[in-house]
Amino acid sequence: MTPFIHLAAGAAAERKSAEVTDWAARIGWVVGLLLFIALVYWLMRQGWKWRAVLQSDLPELPTAPEAPGEAKLSMSGRYHGSTTAGQWLDRIVAHGLGTRSRVELTLTDAGLDVVRPGAADFFVPAGQLREARLDKGIAGKVLAEGGLLVVTWQHGDKQIDSGFRSDRAAEHTAWVEAINSMNQSITTEGTAR
Repeated sequence: MTPFIHLAAGAAAERKSAEVTDWAARIGWVVGLLLFIALVYWLMRQGWKWRAVLQSDLPELPTAPEAPGEAKLSMSGRYHGSTTAGQWLDRIVAHGLGTRSRVELTLTDAGLDVVRPGAADFFVPAGQLREARLDKGIAGKVLAEGGLLVVTWQHGDKQIDSGFRSDRAAEHTAWVEAINSMNQSITTEGTAR
C-alpha cells in the first residue's frame, strides 16, 4: 500500500461523524410550534364567538311551514355562508349562518327552504326574498365569475346575502330567474293593493 492511501484511510477511520440531531432542541421547537398553533386557533375561535355576540340582535331563523307547497326548483350543493347584503366580507355567524355545509335548496310559492345536514336549517318566506344574482365570491369563498348563487333576503331589520353553489352550476341561472320573477310578482301584488 502506498503511504498516501494508508494515511488517508487512517484519517478517515479516526474521524467520527458529528451528532446529527440535538433531540432536546428539536423537541423544544416542536412543543413551541404546537403551542403557537394552539394559541392562534384559540384566538380565531374567540373572534368567531365575539362576532356571534355582536350579531346577537339578529332574530331566530324562521323554519319551514308544515305544507310549503309544490317545489318550483330544487338543488343539491354547498352552502358557503351568509354576509351583510352588499358587504361580501362581513360574515354573519349568528344562529349558525356562518357554518359551511352541504345544502338542499327547495323553492316553493311559500319561499326558500334551506336544509343543511349537520347545521341549522332555515326558511326564507317568499315575502322576504329580495333578489338573486350570480357572483364570484362571498366571505371565505371565491370562485370563477358567476360560479356562486347569491340570494339576498330580509331578516328582521337586516338584509342578508347567502351564497350557494350547485353541484351542477348550470342550474344557477334558472334559480336567479325564478327568485327574481317571484320577487317581482310579490312586489307588484303589494303595490296593486
